[in-house]
Amino acid sequence: MAEPSQRTTNLLLSLSGLMLLLGGAAAGWAYGQGGGGSQEAFEARVRAYLVNNPEVLAEAAEAYREQSQGKQVGEVADQLEEPFPGAVLGNPNGTVVLVEFTDFACTYCRTSVADVEALVAANPDLKVVIRELPIIAPTSEAAARWGLAAAEQGKYPAFHKAMFAAGRTDLASIEGAARAAGLDLERARAYAASPAVTAEIAANVDLARKLGINGTPSWVAGEQLATGALGRDDLGKLIAEARKQ
Repeated sequence: MAEPSQRTTNLLLSLSGLMLLLGGAAAGWAYGQGGGGSQEAFEARVRAYLVNNPEVLAEAAEAYREQSQGKQVGEVADQLEEPFPGAVLGNPNGTVVLVEFTDFACTYCRTSVADVEALVAANPDLKVVIRELPIIAPTSEAAARWGLAAAEQGKYPAFHKAMFAAGRTDLASIEGAARAAGLDLERARAYAASPAVTAEIAANVDLARKLGINGTPSWVAGEQLATGALGRDDLGKLIAEARKQ
């Protein structure tokens, strides 16, 4: 039997949480009324209300999802926002953090490059922490490893841009992007195979699993998590909300 999708799982968790909430409210109301048949009467009123106002279920499920999501992000926030040395776009000392899980083979990540660049230009306090999540193509991991090797040389932004501009993740494209970024190729090749890079990729995969992320690009800002090519406006909203937190 196939496992339920993340969306289905989230919905079931949301509805379960809602039922527990309603059950608790009913029990509390019945206790306050002295017991007896009061709880049954209350449950009947709740059921009638939900039948007549089904949108309340969707609103409650969404609120519960956001609350659960915020808790998940909060549990790994320190690890999530601490970048691999050099794997940062924008202001390395920025006070507002946007985390991007990305894959150089991801078309939607490629279309997001210009949006992120525009947001970095418009927000001098923005620090974009890149988490390489090579899950799309067989060559994704090699590209991610070279990206982290570029970070080790202090040239991640240039490699990031050149790699996505290439539009491919074959070895020739990876080395072409490395040359365009001005990397020491032998040093990068050796570092790409290092235990430090292997550990970083494994850590990113583990973070994605804990957050329920199974696609790229995925974004985390404050307690908010979103997936997909959101576009400049919606990413800007995530950043604005994170700035308030």
